[in-house]
Amino acid sequence: MLIERTTFEDVVILEPQRFGDARGFFCESWNRKRMAEAGLDIDWVQDNHSLSAQTGTLRGLHFQAPPHAQAKLVRCGRGALYDVVVDIRRGSPTYGRWVGVELSFENGRQLLVPEGFAHGFVTLQPDTEILYKCSDYYAPEADGAIRWDSCGIDWPLSGAPVLSDKDAAAPALADFDTPFVWEAA
Repeated sequence: MLIERTTFEDVVILEPQRFGDARGFFCESWNRKRMAEAGLDIDWVQDNHSLSAQTGTLRGLHFQAPPHAQAKLVRCGRGALYDVVVDIRRGSPTYGRWVGVELSFENGRQLLVPEGFAHGFVTLQPDTEILYKCSDYYAPEADGAIRWDSCGIDWPLSGAPVLSDKDAAAPALADFDTPFVWEAA
């Protein structure tokens, strides 16, 4: 598995090796031992899977607040998406900054989103599926969001995004009181 560091120390792009032939391919998308050897030892407790029918569907920017904060390991099962994380850790030297990466069925890449980062994506193809592991169970009382267009993200959109009511009404980053605190390593 190839591991690519991003501008954020704990946000990494993973690219599992694919073994292919005329029938298709096989890949090991996650392996506890290999992840631990790479210093990415996370106890995953839940897998999620969503489908977005339309190109331009934007979901996010989402997070779960402590004590139910979640790390996520995100991949695209079908189609393509532009995946984004935003640092929302109070006191962090990179607070409010973002990084984005294209995840697709074709490239097989995955994005590790640590606790303290808001996460969102926009679909680049119709019928795009996203699959992700979570380090804590969903807790509705800890669910939070930041407005998608308030962080200076260069979303690859050709028009207005398809949004949920929740995402359209989310507060802007400037008005957001984060529950996360940065701790220097």
